[in-house]
Formats: sequence, structure tokens, C-alpha cells
Amino acid sequence: MNTAKPSSSAVSARMSKQARRDTAPEVAVRKLLHAAGRRYRLNVRVPGMSRRTIDIAFTRAKVAVFMDGCFWHGCPQHATRPKANAEWWREKLDRNMARDAETTRHLVSSGWTVLRFWEHEAPGDVAERVAAAVDRQRHGNRGVRKDG
Repeated sequence: MNTAKPSSSAVSARMSKQARRDTAPEVAVRKLLHAAGRRYRLNVRVPGMSRRTIDIAFTRAKVAVFMDGCFWHGCPQHATRPKANAEWWREKLDRNMARDAETTRHLVSSGWTVLRFWEHEAPGDVAERVAAAVDRQRHGNRGVRKDG
């Protein structure tokens, strides 16, 4: 692991203030799910993994929903790589993506359906796909499906 540091304290401070929860895309999806009568829990700890949380969890149906930011999670369409301190950023963002994959594998192996969506996806489409997955799980069709 690289021990390099962010290029400046100003950059570090600005990045640390980025919202980790209750982002606009996440809130939009939650509002649609709630309006449709779907009840869920927020920021649920991933069982057996410290410092990891599920953005939107349907615990009885074991459906975990993650709303991933394009920059932080490596969206193939919108991710950018900073030019300043490029090696540090490459390693940081690669670790984020590896952590996402590890979390997904862990949840799937524990019987959860994991749905990952990008922040740029239409909230209505996301809410529909989440509701369909929850319905499948609640009605006994326990197949694993990854959307997004």
C-alpha cells in the first residue's frame, strides 16, 4: 500500500467533506420507495464486516442497495482520475472498487441479493428495479441478481 499523501491539505479537507450518506440520488430513490409503500432501513452495517454499511437495506428480504458515486467507485462512463498526485488517487480509487467487490461477495455468500447503482441512474428506474428484487425475494425466488 502506498503511503503517499493527498497533494494538499486543502484537497484533503474538501474531499473529506463529501457526503457519504443522504446524497441527492440516494434520497430521491428512497422517497420513491417510501411513496410506493416500501419500508427499509438506512446505513445498515454489513454483517461480519467492520466499517461497511448498506445504503438502503431490506433486511427481511435480504436485499442490499448501494448508490455508488461515479468518482469514488469508478463508474465506467463518468469516472475521472485526478492529474495531481495521480498515483495516490489511482491507488485510493482502486482500493474503493476492491472494497466494493469484497463487500458484494461477502453479502452474496451470506444469502443477500446485492444491487449496485450509479448516482447518474434515473431514480425512478432504480426504485422500480429495487422493488422488483424485493418482491422476488419476499415471494421465495431467492436468485441473486446484480443490477446497475
